Order: sequence, then C-alpha cells, then structure tokens
Amino acid sequence: MAFPAISCLVLTLLSMFISLVLAAPTIYNIVSFGAKPDGQTDSAQAFLSAWTKACASMQPASIYVPAGKFALGQVIFIGPCSNKVNVMLIGTLVAPSVYTVLGNKAYWVLFQHVDGLTVSGNGILDGQGASLWACKASGKSCPLGATTLEFTNSNNVVVGGLTSVNSQMFHIVVNACNNVNMQGVRVIAAGNSPNTNGIHVESSSSVTILNSNIQTGDDCISIGPGTTNLWIENVACGPGHGISIGSLGQNQQEAGVQNVTVKMANFTDTQNGVRIKSWARPSNGFARNVIFQHVNMMNVENPIIIDQNYCPSGGCPNQASGVKISNVTYQDIHGTSTTEVAVNLNCSSGNPCSIITVESIMLTYKNQVAKSSCNHASVTSSGSVQPVINCL
Repeated sequence: MAFPAISCLVLTLLSMFISLVLAAPTIYNIVSFGAKPDGQTDSAQAFLSAWTKACASMQPASIYVPAGKFALGQVIFIGPCSNKVNVMLIGTLVAPSVYTVLGNKAYWVLFQHVDGLTVSGNGILDGQGASLWACKASGKSCPLGATTLEFTNSNNVVVGGLTSVNSQMFHIVVNACNNVNMQGVRVIAAGNSPNTNGIHVESSSSVTILNSNIQTGDDCISIGPGTTNLWIENVACGPGHGISIGSLGQNQQEAGVQNVTVKMANFTDTQNGVRIKSWARPSNGFARNVIFQHVNMMNVENPIIIDQNYCPSGGCPNQASGVKISNVTYQDIHGTSTTEVAVNLNCSSGNPCSIITVESIMLTYKNQVAKSSCNHASVTSSGSVQPVINCL
C-alpha cells in the first residue's frame, strides 16, 4: 500500500528536476559558433550568432567567451531580449590593429535596447589604440577613434571585473541608461593617450561605479549632461585628468547634472582631482546636489577645481557661463598638490556658484599649506579648512 506514496514522491522529484532544468541558464559558447581563439580570425559573426540565440531564449541565457585571444571587428548587440542575458568574458577581445578600421566608427562593442544585461568576468578588451594616439600626436589628419564598450538605451545593466586597455577613444560609455552597476572595473592606457576617458556617463540615471581602478590619459570618470543619481565609491584614479562633471554648457539647451556622490576616491599623479567644468557661453544647464567626500590626493595638479571658463583649445567663447552650479559639498579632502593653488573655484560672473560647502580640508604644497583662488562663489566653511578660501 506504499506505492501511491512512492509514486507521489517520484512525481514531486521529477517536477522539481524539470523546474531546475527550466530555470538553469542556457550557455552559448562562442567557439561553438565558429570563433577562433587565435587572435587573428574575426569572430564578430560568431558573437552575433550567439547573441541571436541568447537574446531569443525564453529563459536566462549566457554567452561564454573562454580563455584565448579573439580578434573582433565592430559588433552591435541589439535588444530587446526575451529574458536576461549574461556575457561571461574570460578571454581577451582584440580590436583590429589598423586604426582606420574602427577609427571613423563611434564604437567598437555596443549594447543597445537591452533590459537585464550582465557583462562580467576577468576578461580583457584590448582596443589597440596606440597607433591612433601616435597619429594624433603627429599633427596629421586622423580619425576621431572608437569607444571600446558602450551601453545605450539599456536598463538594469551589471558590469563586473572587466579590464579595458588602450582604447582608441573612450573606454566605457553609459548613455541613456537606467540602473547600471559597475564593479571591479580596470582601465589602463598611457598617461598621454588623448581623449581616452575611463568611464563616461551621460543622460543616465541610477548609475553606480564601485571598487574600480582607472589609469588613463583623460578623465578617469567624466559625467555628462543629463546624469542623475550617480554614486561613485572606492575608485583609484591616476594617471588621468581626475573625476570631472562636464564639460557642461556646450549647448544652449542642455539637460543638467544632479545628485552626484563621489566618496573614498584616491587620486595619484593626476592633472585634476575633483572637477566641475563648463564652457563660457549661454546655457540653461546646471550642476547641483554634488558631494565629494573622503578623498585623498597625492601629487595632484588641481585637487579641487571649478572651471567655468573651460576651453581646452583655441576659439574660446569668452562669455559668462550660463551653467548654474549649486549645492556642492567638499568634505574630508586631504593630500598634496603639485601647484601652489590647490583649491581653484573659478565660477561664472553671470551665474555665481551658490551654496558651496567646504569641511575638513587639508591640502599642502611642498610641505606647506597650499593656497586658494575663488571668484564669483558663495562658500561656507566648517571645521579645519586649509587652505582658507576667501572669495571675490
């Protein structure tokens, strides 16, 4: 009479097994689609074929990139997908060695219109950008260069553990996205590599960047118009141009930047530390509700800087910047400056900076307290602040 009970148990176990099988992600190995880890054969079609399968899967799916070097031309991964997709990158992706192949394209690897995407692993994206940098340094007419990895119009994105080296231009771009979490990212490029921003965020909300190390030739992290609710924590920067909000005000009609937190950042041998920059021309842009907290500077040229007369080359507009900067807090920032003026608040004469708060600042220059420069800003100090900030 025990048979009904045994049958019931068997059916239950079978049901559980089927549920587990259905819930387990399907894995697509790019080698199975023809990719060759020889560093020479273009694997773009294999990647796209694997993406087509993974994106159409009704259950969570993974694309697996094993160890080895995979040559890769431009690839565009387009959603929406039927379920979540995880790209597990263990190997190295290598861009074309001839810079003109990608140089006039905006990006090398692009994900767009994807909801529920994870790109993770200890793999490497090698942009092979050095030859393009050399072209630009020679003064010749050169292409602008491609971003290595871009996410656009995508939501619920996780990026973890990746390394980007020698990008032609920007390394990683987050554009028009919502809810992006980046952790353990490494960026490596020469300190004199042009326009190789580490991570650029623009027109995006709820982006988090944690526990990352960025060494590059431009901004370690750049924050463009339309960025809201950005959290940056435990980031090491250097060499590079620091963490920058801007440049803003390039257009007269422009979305603002708000609710940005940068904490526990370390800057070593950088051009700037924490920076806000805008063009000196009319604009309805703004930067507000910004916190720079628990920051260490080591041999930084401009540890704290607001530059509302930003103009990196000729043809400067030389007008009053319309960008309104307000509610900016600098708290617990200490270290060494390589220039005498460690705090430079150069705000707009037409739209002075307002509600700027400084607390617990200690910046030195050649073992002496550094100096400050401040124009067109309303600054409130509390605690020990060295250098003292007196605004004109």
